[in-house]
Amino acid sequence: MARIRTEGTAVRRIQDLILEEGLRPGDPMPTESALCERLEISRSSLREAMRTLASLDIVEVRHGHGTFVGALSLAPLVDGLLFRARLDDGNDLRALREVVELRIALDLSVAQELVEHYRGTQNPELEEHVEEMRRLADLGEPFPEADAAFHARLLAPVSNGLLVQLAQAFWEIHTSAVPMLGLPPARDILETVEAHRAMVAAVEAGDADAYRQAVRVHYGPLSRVLAAASAQAQG
Repeated sequence: MARIRTEGTAVRRIQDLILEEGLRPGDPMPTESALCERLEISRSSLREAMRTLASLDIVEVRHGHGTFVGALSLAPLVDGLLFRARLDDGNDLRALREVVELRIALDLSVAQELVEHYRGTQNPELEEHVEEMRRLADLGEPFPEADAAFHARLLAPVSNGLLVQLAQAFWEIHTSAVPMLGLPPARDILETVEAHRAMVAAVEAGDADAYRQAVRVHYGPLSRVLAAASAQAQG
């Protein structure tokens, strides 16, 4: 218990130092010797604390170059929820179904902000992503890169940066978990492709209700795959 308390104290002290110094992602941290002296902790406690903070993406250790403030991404959240999804494999897939439900909720929550931004505009970049999805779907191939690019571009105007990060994190979790768990691809995947097109048309027309309906259609094929897999596991 004493070791845990010591490591926890070191972690908090390093976090406090980052805040006090106003350091930002990518900024260099003080040297190991300087940190030990300033924070009044041992070298072993410092190294344990740095490993903990690195796992949380709060610091980044670049061997041969030093330690820097990390990107503060949601990578630890992604890793944790992917592990939960793997734990749920073989039963009701609860973790993955909940991630998809959160994706839907986030996409629906920004409907009004998106239509206010895109109303009356034309967005050939979004259309190009949809066309790429359509081309790959016709070939029977997955299209994660085009899908990721579409959603990143669509949500770019959203003012809540954390919401955008969460949406991207949940996209990564579900996209990684589906093949990891051996779930079959949706047979009606073209429905999802065309829903992307409908989402673009809706926001350009300034129609929040049509956008929300397109979002629900977008997730229909995936939701049916998850429901069927869950029922099979429970049966």
